[in-house]
Parts: sequence; C-alpha cells; structure tokens
Amino acid sequence: MVTLKEALQLPREELRELKKELNRKAREERELGGYIEQFLNCDLSDGGDGVPIAIKDNINVKGWEITCSSEILQGYIAPYDATVIEKMREKGLTPYGRTNMDQFAMGSSTETSYYGPTLNPLDRERVPGGSSGGSAAVVGAGLAIAALGSDTGGSIRQPAAFCGVVGMKPTYGRVSRYGLVAFSSSLDQIGPITQNVEDAALLYSIIAGPDHKDSTCVDLPVEPIELKTDRKFTVGVVENYLEEAAPEISKPIWEMVRELEKRGHTIKPVKLINSQIDVATYYIIATAEASSNLARFDGMRYGKRVEGKNLRETYKLTRALFGEEVKRRILLGTFVLSSGYYDAYYLRAQRVRHLIKQEFKNLFKEMDLLLGPVTPTLPFKFGEKKSPLEMYLNDIYTIGANLAGLPAISVPIAKSGHLSVSLQLIADHFQEPTLFQGAYLVEQLASLRSER
Repeated sequence: MVTLKEALQLPREELRELKKELNRKAREERELGGYIEQFLNCDLSDGGDGVPIAIKDNINVKGWEITCSSEILQGYIAPYDATVIEKMREKGLTPYGRTNMDQFAMGSSTETSYYGPTLNPLDRERVPGGSSGGSAAVVGAGLAIAALGSDTGGSIRQPAAFCGVVGMKPTYGRVSRYGLVAFSSSLDQIGPITQNVEDAALLYSIIAGPDHKDSTCVDLPVEPIELKTDRKFTVGVVENYLEEAAPEISKPIWEMVRELEKRGHTIKPVKLINSQIDVATYYIIATAEASSNLARFDGMRYGKRVEGKNLRETYKLTRALFGEEVKRRILLGTFVLSSGYYDAYYLRAQRVRHLIKQEFKNLFKEMDLLLGPVTPTLPFKFGEKKSPLEMYLNDIYTIGANLAGLPAISVPIAKSGHLSVSLQLIADHFQEPTLFQGAYLVEQLASLRSER
C-alpha cells in the first residue's frame, strides 16, 4: 500500500489511478455477502484530485451528508468544511469517503452505529474498536491511505490498536474542533489514523495549528517534527496498567521496555491513579457535556423530523430516533447535572479531573514519555460485551490522556496470532515532537524484532 508520504509525491495522473485502485478494492468489499462495509454509502470518486484521506462521519465536508452514524441526522448535508478539511485541501489532500462510527461517537466497537457494525480487517468476527472503528478499519484493510478520526476517551487509539495501525490524539486545543460534531467539548480532539508513525506525524502537521473559529484552539505555531532514533528518553512505565492487562498484551510490551533499556533509555516504574477512578470521572463529565451538546438535535433544524400532534410530541418522537446508547448517556448526563446531584457528581468529577491532570504534570517533570497498554485485552468478538459497563471498561487506559488534555499515540509492536498488539505513549502538553520521536523509535525497534 502506498504511504501518505509517497502519495504526496505522485503526479496527478498517478493519483487518479491510485484512487481507481482504492475504488476497486472498496467494490470488492461491497460484494462480500452479509458484510457491513467500512465506508458508508457515498461516492468514493468525489473530492477532487488530491491525495485521498478517509473522513469519519462526524467531521463536516461541504456538500456531503453527515449523520454521525445515526438515524436522527439522515439526509443532513454539511453546509461548510471543517477547518481540518480546509487545511487538508490547502496541502493537496482531499476527503475520500465517509467512515462508519459508533453513533455520535458513543461506543467502543461500532456496534451502536445506525448502519450496523464495521468488521475488523484482521478478524471479521471481532470488533474494529470505536468510535473511530470505520476509519481504523479502512486503513488496516488497505482501502484508504490514511484517515481522520476523533478521540474523546480513546476513540482513535483503541480502534487503531485493534486494527493494527497507528492512531494519534493531539494535545487538546492543538487541532481545531470547528466542524466536528461535538460529543464532549472539553475532551474531543481530531487526529490521524495511518499506516505508520511517519505518516501520522505528516498528517498531524497538516491539520494542526491555530484557528480563530475555535476559541478552544491554542494560538501557538506548530513545531516541525523530526523523526530521529538517536535521542535518549526517560520513559515512565505504568506498571499497574500492565499488571491489570491480559498476558498477551503485557508480555510484548514488557519485551519492548527491556529493549529500550538495553539501548540506553532510562526506564522508571510509575503507578498512575486507579484506572477505575478515571472511568468514573470520564463518564460523569462526558455524559454531562453530551446531554448539553445533543439538545440541539430536536427535529427543528437538522436531519429527520417526526411530526407529532403538537411541538412537544414532535420533539419526543424525533428524539426517540437516538440509539439506545445515546439515550443512556443523555439521561446519565442530565441526571449528574440536575439539582441536588450537581455538587455530588459533576463538581466532584471536575475536582478529580484536576488531580489527574496534576498527577501527569508532576510525572512529566522527570520523564519524557509514559508507556503502557492501549487496551486491557485483544479485540473482542461481536456481542461479547453484555453490559454497558463492560464496554466502558475497554477505554480504561486511554481516557486519562483525554481528561488531562495530553497528546498520546497507539503504535503496533507485535502479533498475537493473527491479531495485533499495540502500546500507548503519552507526552506532556504540546510535546508532539517528543511523542512522535518516541513512537518512531518504538516502531523501528518493533520492526527489527519482527525480522529476527
């Protein structure tokens, strides 16, 4: 498969041929009986002659339908380009196809999608992760050179790990959220899903930067990324996360840690705050913000409207189109913000969030990177998680970076049978150059180990 770096150097005619080849592969996927395709129903030839980049179904592309994989937004056409799409077009990239996702980015498997689940290209009986499962799957299956996803609590890194590709979440505020349909405004970030670390750094550099249309976007220049393997890092290994993870996850990560130590990098064991506390804090804050953000979908301005006998019934019938998981999170969020519970839940969660952020800040006074697992297990089979809580716990190692607003990346390092095993690296705020250098080093070492 042509990499993003290679594709940017292709002449226009060869780019057209490349897109034809990608279209051919997509048609073959559609012809597989009983298979929910990674791409949603759209014309993959749209978008111009630039390098084709797949786009998650919650990022606005002017003239394209944007549904967040929900029924309530069916038929809604985006009236403008998101800032990340504008930046891509300026650099010779073009949007290429909508990718499936968990409805309104709420889920870890794409099973909540109105269109049905995406299949994992490594094992079609297993989930591709979520909510950016479609974006990770098209890159993993070779149907797209690279893709954009969004990460609220691990929604780029977890599917990237499950599909054996690279997924990166930037520092909060480093990439504009203008044109991203909001789930949880203080947590969401757009980021790249790619075949390798170099492509991730390249796509990140294109979409990052200030934006006057997004008040949460920082006004700082984007530092150039130089991928070198000669730098010596101080790496904090999150021991309590590795102790909790399944052996098939923790064993190859420990092997990589020993490889780093052997090559002169300083390894320091660390213990982060109990991951169960992260989960509780995250789901209070995220659902509270979701209940507010999703109030706008009422049948008056966007997508479908189900007419009732009066305005109240129209609201009720239209909002009944939300999926079960979306309804659950709206109800949870409304509850924690309600009178009598606001102080007990929401304010307390914000205080704990501050403690989590402070814990990371103290660690990065002594360390360049934190290293640990992305997920506690390998990709699970469809229908295996029987309760919402089981599904929520799948993000147990990724949500800390979102709560603290830190940059993080998922890098594949080994195989477990036909499935992929990844590790996660986290860096301090706005230290994306350090994050990518560490990820590139890990990728190179993993490549060397696989050749032995």
